[in-house]
Parts: sequence; structure tokens; C-alpha cells
Amino acid sequence: MKALHSKWIYLFILSLIWGSSFMLIKKGLVGLTPMQLGAVRIIFTGTFLFIIGFRKIKEIKSTKEWKGIVLTGLLGTFFPSFLFAFAETEIDSAVASIINSLVPINTILIGLLVFKIKSTKQQVLGVFIGLIGTLILIMNGVSLNPTQNYFYAVLVVIATIMYAASSNIIKYYLQHVNALTIAVGNFMVIMIPAIIVLISSGFFKEETLAKEQLKPALLYMLLLSLFGTAVAKVLFNKLIQVSTPVFGSSVAYLMPIVAVFWGVLDGERFSFLQTISTVIILIGVYLAQKRKR
Repeated sequence: MKALHSKWIYLFILSLIWGSSFMLIKKGLVGLTPMQLGAVRIIFTGTFLFIIGFRKIKEIKSTKEWKGIVLTGLLGTFFPSFLFAFAETEIDSAVASIINSLVPINTILIGLLVFKIKSTKQQVLGVFIGLIGTLILIMNGVSLNPTQNYFYAVLVVIATIMYAASSNIIKYYLQHVNALTIAVGNFMVIMIPAIIVLISSGFFKEETLAKEQLKPALLYMLLLSLFGTAVAKVLFNKLIQVSTPVFGSSVAYLMPIVAVFWGVLDGERFSFLQTISTVIILIGVYLAQKRKR
């Protein structure tokens, strides 16, 4: 499959999977605490990946590769799993997905600040526009949903910075490593901390295991782990390798459409001003990732 065609196929599939993941997190939080949800998600995903690709670990040979694996595991999966879980205890899943659209912008910023990749005036303008759209979205959310604590939106912003850093690390340090190998290595690193978090969260206490909402929540996590993390992780690593970090992060264009659709079906309120702010953010993302020909 030609890279030109395959990258668009990967992008479309990822947008469907990740666009739906915000609603699965919301549903999972009905029966799990944020710490439990993040840990269960990682453990389920790691188990799937180990079953299909544990032998891939031997392909990671150099210390430099292992450093990249550790960093992308922590920044690309471990910390964001908990940040999104905590964020969605206070903000709507659709809003979380829209703020997640900042990933391409942060990819540009990290490329500029860390990897010394020069940016055009157009890209700088895109960053500025995207940030304005985010502020409008958050401020309108505060007025539309006064019972929600929109300071938790900052957790999503932090997660987008981590995703952006992970994308750049994959491109510049793990380009030659197989996509499944990277994913299996990531979870080999973060599985043990996740198990420790789950045990310390009180998950195995009798009152937790007896909750009616636990089984449905675990089913949602099973779906999220299998598709939203395990399959998507491999697809995203492959997408980065056949394209660029910025193109890969542009999956953020399509994810909000899917997430808002699920959110509206689930009864989430979405105002006209939030729609406008979403468009502003996506315009900013488009300008930030667009390069001169």
C-alpha cells in the first residue's frame, strides 16, 4: 500500500476510534474512579499487546531506543490515561475532544522549542488562533455548565502537550523501530506502575467489586483498551512513520466531529458559541500544521 494512500486510511480509522473513546471514558467513570479507570485501561491494553506481540521486545536493542520507548510510554499513554479520566469527571466528553485538537499546535511548538524546527509566520498565527478558540470554548463552557469545574480542562491541555512530545520522539528517535514493537515496549514499561496504582486505588475492596456499575464500566474499558489504545496505538505509530508528526496529529481535525456526535446523543449540551470556538480552534490547527510548498 502506497504511503500516500495508507496514511489517509490510518487517519480516518484513528479518527473514528479516538473520537469514540471520550464517550467510553465518560461511561467508564460511572463505575470506576479516575485512578482505577486509567490503570485498568493500561492493564487491559498491555495484556492484549503482550498476547499478540511480546516477542517484539527483543527488537529493541540499544539504550537510545529504550530511552525513546520509556518516554513515549509515559508521555503518550501513561499520564494522559489518568489526565483524561480526571478531566471528564468535570467537563463534557465532547469538550475534552475539542481541546484535544490542540495536539497539532503543540506538536509544532515542541518541534520549534526542542527539535529546533523552524516555523513560518502562518504557523505562529495558527497557534495564536487556536489558543484563542480554546479560551473561548472554556469560558463559554463555564457559563453554559456552571456546575462543572472547567479548571479541569487544563488537564486535557497538559495531555495534548504530552501527546505532541511523544509524536516528535517517535519521529526523530524511533522512526526505524516497528510500530507494534514500540507499542509493546511502551506497555512493558508502564504496566507495573499501572498495577501498583490499581491496587492502591482500592479496586479490590469488597465494596468496589460489589458495585452494580462495575461490570458495565469494565466492559467499556475493555472496548476502549482493545480499540482505543491497543489497536490505535499501533496504527498511530505506523501513521507517524509513513507521514510526519504534524500530519499524524491532524487526526484531531476529525475526532471532535465523532465525539460531539456521541456527546449530543448522550444528552450533552453544546451551544452555538462552542461550535464557533471549535471552528476557530480547527482553523488554528490547520494554519499551524500547513507548510509552504
